[in-house]
Amino acid sequence: MRPSEPSFPFENFMDTTKLQDALRELFWDSPTLESLPTLVLSLVAAAILGTLLGQAYIHFGRSLSNRRVFAANFLLLTVTTTLVITIVKSSLALSLGLVGALSIVRFRAAIKEPEELAFLFLAISVGLGLGAGQALITVIALVLILGLIAIRGLMHRQGPQPNLYLTVACPAGAKPTASQLMSLLKQCGATARLKRFDESPQSIEATFLVDFRDLGSFDTFGRQLQQLHPGVRMSCLDDGATGG
Repeated sequence: MRPSEPSFPFENFMDTTKLQDALRELFWDSPTLESLPTLVLSLVAAAILGTLLGQAYIHFGRSLSNRRVFAANFLLLTVTTTLVITIVKSSLALSLGLVGALSIVRFRAAIKEPEELAFLFLAISVGLGLGAGQALITVIALVLILGLIAIRGLMHRQGPQPNLYLTVACPAGAKPTASQLMSLLKQCGATARLKRFDESPQSIEATFLVDFRDLGSFDTFGRQLQQLHPGVRMSCLDDGATGG
């Protein structure tokens, strides 16, 4: 008499009816279907508000970094925060699990300006509000905050604004003063404003917010700097408010 073949636990799982029931319960249960329209609307609202926040940062921010590149993170950050809060808001277990999962995340990118951190917190706050179902309060608060940011920016904006951050680094042999550098910029027809000036026994480093009339003026300024000392270094950075 042949012994009966052993049965395996997964045979029950492979039953078609049970598999269909499991998939239906996973993807098509009633609470999921009922909350799906709200989730979609929240994510759309998060994308719109994150984009508006990014545009406000580009046009009214004062960071030295490329604001257009940094602002591209706001949309993704706002949408992601909305999704996370929507998922965990109804479950204490999921909330605790989220804390444990995020504890292993390490961010290596340094925040160079306090303004960058403030806008990141604002993007996260928008995501928190939308994910928690407080859409009206979130929209009103963001509109008021963006209005204050715009008013602050317009109050400090007088006429055409310089759009390049110019850094001049000079070794010990040159060491011109800030007034001499400003004089050179004016001789080249550039509009300039001193943003930072660092001096040490070995070198100086000056940062200006400038606007050159054309590339010829920029080249002229570079040649005049080289006449001060062959080791003078110059670098330019777009302030991120213009251009693609």
